[in-house]
Amino acid sequence: MRFKDKVVVVFGGAGGIGRASAASFAAAGAKVVVADIDGGSAGEVAQSIIATGSAATSITADVTLYADTAGAIEHAVSRYGQIDVVFNCAGIVLRRPILEHEPEDFENVLRVNLVGSYNGILAGARAMHELRIRGTIINTASVASYVSTSGMIGYHASKGGVRSLTQAAALELAPLGIRVVAIAPGVVDTPLMGAARAAGIDRALARQQMRRRMIAPERVADVVLFLASKEADAINGTVVLVDDGYVGFK
Repeated sequence: MRFKDKVVVVFGGAGGIGRASAASFAAAGAKVVVADIDGGSAGEVAQSIIATGSAATSITADVTLYADTAGAIEHAVSRYGQIDVVFNCAGIVLRRPILEHEPEDFENVLRVNLVGSYNGILAGARAMHELRIRGTIINTASVASYVSTSGMIGYHASKGGVRSLTQAAALELAPLGIRVVAIAPGVVDTPLMGAARAAGIDRALARQQMRRRMIAPERVADVVLFLASKEADAINGTVVLVDDGYVGFK
């Protein structure tokens, strides 16, 4: 119960890594707010947590809108009285050759992955500062912020931005006692792999990891919980690879 009496907001909490992390935080004693643009699925995740005897609530939130992210944070504070951890996990992937890209495609990926992370950082940090809480904000970068593959230019740009955003935010928020870190997952078995499965390349992607298999979302959640814990207090402004050796192996 290492997160007993802690309050955690998970943006993108209805998805693979977000869902696994919400469940893991709850199992470790946290009160969890599951925020997602798919409010119905967010509610299902929250109910599954409640069924285990843990505390959870859900809220519909579009991370591209600051008002929605701030609203989710306010919901957590109103319901539970504080906010200790924000996990920015909402994200989308678009696989399309660059010459077939439209500007709005690129902009949409950046809005969700990069602007959404910024909104979560800003809303979370403002609440933590106001409540004088030395909290932790965790962003979701990717191995795509280190290596490139064809057909994912928007995703690479957005995740590279998240990596830099994490470092810049950590520098500014450190004097307030707020840590900002990020994870960089490799090929994880989540719904975001749907397009890769449809294209028949999911197994090829997984083989680029050292053990040549996809990573379970729960193993990524393990790292998220560690980064949010007091044991990770000396880790700040960095991106932790959770990639089964993908970057070094590739």
